Amino acid sequence: MRAISSSELKRLPSGSIHSRGSHETMTPYVEASPSFKARVAGALYCLVFLAGGAALLVPGPLGLLAGLVAGACYVAVTLLFYDLFKPVSGSLSSLAAVISFVGCVNGPLSLLHLAPFHVHSLVFFGVYCVLIGYLVLESTFLPRGLGVLMALAGLGWLTFLSPPLATRLSPYVFVPGILGAGALTLWLLVFGVNEQRWKDQAGVAGASIRSRPT
Repeated sequence: MRAISSSELKRLPSGSIHSRGSHETMTPYVEASPSFKARVAGALYCLVFLAGGAALLVPGPLGLLAGLVAGACYVAVTLLFYDLFKPVSGSLSSLAAVISFVGCVNGPLSLLHLAPFHVHSLVFFGVYCVLIGYLVLESTFLPRGLGVLMALAGLGWLTFLSPPLATRLSPYVFVPGILGAGALTLWLLVFGVNEQRWKDQAGVAGASIRSRPT
């Protein structure tokens, strides 16, 4: 079999070449763009609002099913946000994801009286929203105003550390959360992220990791 020259190799389409015996196959790999991931996250966040509202309003098995859908969508949003905000801070993005997952698990377990943490699950989401707000503020690919709104949303959820206080502030305590998460959801759905700035920030983060002494 004739070897591929360097000039011919340059003309080949992008992809990875896997050799199996005497055969060479091209396996293209295309990663989803940051804006596509952001729009998917926005769509799933919207489903969290809709399914979560249905879980509160619809009694019985249908309400329980809606709650499970909302939880599953929030897990997916958490994974997408982790990937989107890794270029800003990998450690903070990981911490935010872990806290969100704990909140997603703590809620259903509390209904069965098996929750390891005896606090309202909105407290975990409050910490999560504050961290996401900070990551948005530190990012270069999303408007800083969205970060401020998300941080305020998180502070609103943190009032559930004291259930009597949250009860006294209800329903106003829900306003920051609805505004913050709603604004971020709409922005991601309509605009996604600034892809070039996301790639620039990811490049800087990657270079910083590679320059660390081993």
